[in-house]
Parts: sequence; C-alpha cells; structure tokens
Amino acid sequence: MQLRPLGHTGIQVSELSLGGLYTSSLGGGGDETVQLLSAAAEMGINYCDTAPAYADSEATLGKALQESGKPFIVSTKFGGRPTPFDPQNVAQLKESLAESRRLLGRDQIDILLIHEPDRPLQYNWWNSFRPLAGPVLDLLQELKASGQVKAIGLAGTTVAEMTSLVRTGLFDVLLTAFNYNLLFREAEEELLPAAKEQGMGVIIGSALGQGFLSRRFDKEVLDRPYWMSRRRREQLLRLYTFVEETGFDLPELCLRFVLSNPDISTVLIGAKTRQQLEASVNGAKLGPLEPETLEQLHELATMLPHRPYEEPMILPLGKQYYGPGIANMGGAVQVGKS
Repeated sequence: MQLRPLGHTGIQVSELSLGGLYTSSLGGGGDETVQLLSAAAEMGINYCDTAPAYADSEATLGKALQESGKPFIVSTKFGGRPTPFDPQNVAQLKESLAESRRLLGRDQIDILLIHEPDRPLQYNWWNSFRPLAGPVLDLLQELKASGQVKAIGLAGTTVAEMTSLVRTGLFDVLLTAFNYNLLFREAEEELLPAAKEQGMGVIIGSALGQGFLSRRFDKEVLDRPYWMSRRRREQLLRLYTFVEETGFDLPELCLRFVLSNPDISTVLIGAKTRQQLEASVNGAKLGPLEPETLEQLHELATMLPHRPYEEPMILPLGKQYYGPGIANMGGAVQVGKS
C-alpha cells in the first residue's frame, strides 16, 4: 500500500483508509472491527476516520484499536454531541473532545475535523463568514497550538460553501464526500484546486457513491426510477457498456479513478468484511488509470456535468426511496417502478 502526504501536515497516510461508519454496530460490531483493523494493518492501511455522529463508531473503533495493538492515524470530529448540541457552546465542544479521547483511548487526536461546517441550517458553527469567525475556530487553533491535536480541518459535502471555507487558509485537511467520483465531478472546478492552493491534505469519501457505483443496476436503470432523469439513465447505461467492453471491475475502476489524481491524499472505503477490504486493496495496487481511460471517463462524466435539481444526493439504486412529498402518501415507492 502506497503512502501519500496529507498536505502540509507532515502526516503520511495510506492511499486507502477506513471509513468509520461501518466500524460500528452499523457494520459488524466489535469483533468484526477488531478483525478488520488487523487485516487492514497487514495490508498497509494506516488511517481510519470516525465521528460522534457515526452511531457507536468511536467506542467500537477505540476498543478495536486497543485490542489490535496496531498503530493507526485516527481522525474524529466536532459535531452532534452532546444532545441537544449547540455548536456555539465551547464547553460542549471541550466535553465532546474529552469523550472522543476516552472512547478512542488517545491522549492526542491526530486529525480533528468540523463536521458539516458548510450547512448552517444543520450546525450553526459560524458568527460570520467574512471574516470567518466562530467559537469552534478559536478552540481548534488553541488545541493545535497546545499539541492536543496534530491537524485541524473540515468535513463536508457541498462545493461552493466548502471552497469558501478552504480559501480562508485556516485549515490543514479537507474531507469531502458526494462530489467527486466517476460520475460526480463538481469538486473538480473549484474545491479541489482551492485545497491544493492552500497545501491541504484531501480525503475523499463516497468514491463508490454510497453503493450506487458498487455494482451494476441494469434492470432498475432500464426501467428508469421515477426520480431519475433521462440523461442520468443514458449515462449509467453508457457506464455499464464501458465496463462490459473494457473488462473493468466497477468498484476497482471507481477507486483507481480517484487515486489517479495525485492531489488526493487518501480514499475512504466503507468495507464491512475482510473480503471487501481485500478487493479494494487489490484494486488500488493496480495503480492509476491510463490517460486514455481517464479521457473516456471524462467524456462519460460530461454527459451530465451538474446534477439535476431533483436528483437525490445519493442515488438510491437497489433501495426503497421516499422522495420529497412521497413519505405521507401512505406507501413505499419501490425504486425501479415508474
């Protein structure tokens, strides 16, 4: 497993890393997480991400880290704890950090991120944007200066708002999700270039689109779910034809696409089992994609360069989906039924 620099932090991270959502009771639980961490360490993975908002991930991961005895770089986040959570309350933020340390078994946190700093209606972190100001910012700077935290950063899902935060130059690390994969390229225009300009480490989440790029959904796409635009249907069918003609494994293609970008530090993978972990690692070992392949994927992405207004943030292929206005209609809408 290759190591890459996490921007200017001085930290070297494996190009694949473990996402913490499933190192919890949402995945295999404690025993499975211990086995997963040991297997990841054997394969050269040295970094995992978690958050208070990921169910019991901090507790599960902390126990697994202690049992495995393997050295891992760990990131966690401010946000969502305690309940009710007030992002303007410094005492609550300090309480949350103390709990993260206790659960993870760490005196020092490697990377501490602000969760959803770009969605004021979810977490009202900021008193102003220009200049950027808020209690969490002062606290992060204090924690970094005192050595309690090695690196500070942002973990969000938007593009314009996150770009504005990145350009302040106040952060070391960017974790961004849902905006950079084979088909979603919104982050390429401003967000990733801004992070590069600031020398930030870049962590990519949802390279497999939270599952919609993990395998083919030919029948559903052909039937065209009610939420899917005509152009998205054409794009997905073209992608399926591409992998059939070229022989690429779709998840491997997704990971290698992101890793082909030298400005990306690491890609989070949501592996639940050793088998899934091995498949991801074996795919990454094949290295960056050829320029010709990247150009073909670029052409695929430009079929729909910006997402349709009504499209779900995570394409719910293979899942029931209650869209806006549907939840109160008395019945589930099956994805794949028009």
